[in-house]
Amino acid sequence: MFVKRRATLLKAEVRITRMGDSHPLEVVIAELQPASPRPSDKLLITVFLPKTNSIRQVKGLSAISAVSITFPQFSASSVLAQFALIISSFNIQIKFSHKGTKASHPTMNATQLIAEVRSFRDVSVSRIEPPLAELPHPLPKNVTGIAKQVLTEEELKITKLDAPELLKAIRDKTFSCETVTRAFLRRAALAQKLTNCLTELLPEKAIARAKYLDTLPTPSGPLHGLPISIKEHHGMKDTTTNGSYVAWIGSPQVGPCAVQEVLWKAGAVFYARTTQPQAVMHLETSTNIYGVTTNPWNTDLTPGGSSGGESALIACRGSVLGMGGDIGGSIRCPAANTGIYGFKPTPGRIAKQGSFNAIVGQEGIMATQGPMASSRSGLDLFMETYLSYQPWIKDDYLVPIPWRPVSLPQKLKIAIMWSDGIVTPHPPVTRALKSIAKTLKELGADIDIVDWKPEGHDECWNLTQALYYEDGGRTVEELIKKGGEEMLPLTKWLIHGSENVKYRSVEEVWDLKAKRNAYRLRYNNLWLRTGADDGHPVDAIICPAGPGPAPPLGNAKYWNYTSQWNLLEYPGAVFPVTFVDQDLDKKDAKYVPMNEQDKFNYDLYSPEKYVAAPVSLQIVTRRFEDEKCLKILEFVEKAMGRK
Repeated sequence: MFVKRRATLLKAEVRITRMGDSHPLEVVIAELQPASPRPSDKLLITVFLPKTNSIRQVKGLSAISAVSITFPQFSASSVLAQFALIISSFNIQIKFSHKGTKASHPTMNATQLIAEVRSFRDVSVSRIEPPLAELPHPLPKNVTGIAKQVLTEEELKITKLDAPELLKAIRDKTFSCETVTRAFLRRAALAQKLTNCLTELLPEKAIARAKYLDTLPTPSGPLHGLPISIKEHHGMKDTTTNGSYVAWIGSPQVGPCAVQEVLWKAGAVFYARTTQPQAVMHLETSTNIYGVTTNPWNTDLTPGGSSGGESALIACRGSVLGMGGDIGGSIRCPAANTGIYGFKPTPGRIAKQGSFNAIVGQEGIMATQGPMASSRSGLDLFMETYLSYQPWIKDDYLVPIPWRPVSLPQKLKIAIMWSDGIVTPHPPVTRALKSIAKTLKELGADIDIVDWKPEGHDECWNLTQALYYEDGGRTVEELIKKGGEEMLPLTKWLIHGSENVKYRSVEEVWDLKAKRNAYRLRYNNLWLRTGADDGHPVDAIICPAGPGPAPPLGNAKYWNYTSQWNLLEYPGAVFPVTFVDQDLDKKDAKYVPMNEQDKFNYDLYSPEKYVAAPVSLQIVTRRFEDEKCLKILEFVEKAMGRK
């Protein structure tokens, strides 16, 4: 009998029974007493395992783990969620049931599922040691300075470094892998409290990994000890993934997570998983599961989407290098909104295995994973490291191209796209373009600056939106319905807000792809014609990454500045330039909008809505000129006076 002076010690016996060679193990809660515990109570979980060579040679059942954990709220599912964290170190793939009955979503309502997965997330954050201090109340809209009030001087020093600097500090023994990991776990936990950017922290796994790396006599690889955050729907070994759908809550990882496997071999430490929006198809980040993720520079604004959890976390310095995904701007838009760096590679250079996507066979517009970072050097580090492992050998759908050294032309030719001819960018974006153009022109004979004349960008969006949902959005709608959740406004807008999205026959899909291919050829010819007079087509386009800075929550409804390059499969890199200036970025009262989309964007802007908002731009190059894209980014940033 267990007795505590001020709290009851609860007993939960967990037995694991093998279901068959081709199935995962089943976890059954055999006892949880009392049935209605108090928040102050403690829980003793005793874990029993069958005979298994992977853990230890025993006959029958043996108790191998007993831990005491405080919960803010108890339910069978929260106990199971906690157990999953305890047992995950044994690398056992499991599925859960209660009192011997397999869990089945149709018998559970969305409210219960959401409460349980949020509890799982909150418990993972609460296990950070030492606990975070109380935060100021009320919080300011700009929460980027809160870390100085909460974290230690050492933690601030560590998390201020960018990825290459951290790697050097670890190699030089300035900091251990464990010290670095613990610092980022605490800063990530803080970022969660400030912006709601996480789906899960992985403190036990991350610290165990870091400790192991510290025991090695030499670095395990080029990323030795570097904490890396991962967008949740990209999956992760020995975890469950919901991909932003209630119906997928608790889904185990099936198959390898190709990119993570390479990063792991290179020495990375996975410690945080980040939010994405419903259907992973908003340029914001909101779901029925986790709620709304906000922009740390101004919490009235969106951090972007669909990789908005990553962008918010990195902008809070809870991460310096993370992995997002992009099919319409989902790396570049969040990077731009939060003033960090993001890179969308050419599709076919980075693997996608392991990600959870509703429309698996959709290849009309190809998604790609890519890096998001606190510095330009982080983008280079990610790409060069990943491709150095020759991932195309295992993932043979990738193009077999390593990360190549590139030399820029003696005289660069850069085009500035001031507008796409459909929606005019907000004043701070135009100011950023003018500033970059002026800076580059001041280099003199080393560079030629020309204007880019866009062609058919409205046609491109119509094709893009249609190709996203060749089934008219049925698959997404059915999955949302299956989970018993509501379709959020931005999901409705994308699927039901345009005649472009409708169910199509095979022949109609063929026709769409034929038009897509024709548009690609047309745009390639447009690019090549920029060299008609001098034999030198432009090397890159510098353009907006969106029609304005990060929009107020719920208003991200213009994708064309990023989705344009997804259909064309051009690589694109986003970099920060400035911030909204209340004096310099006044609204043009005389401007007459060109169309309804332009009017929506014009009406949305007034500088006081965008206080402290970052302003970023995008560099675009032609297909498979990924290395050149980042090299030109380096050129531009050095012209700006950056290192």
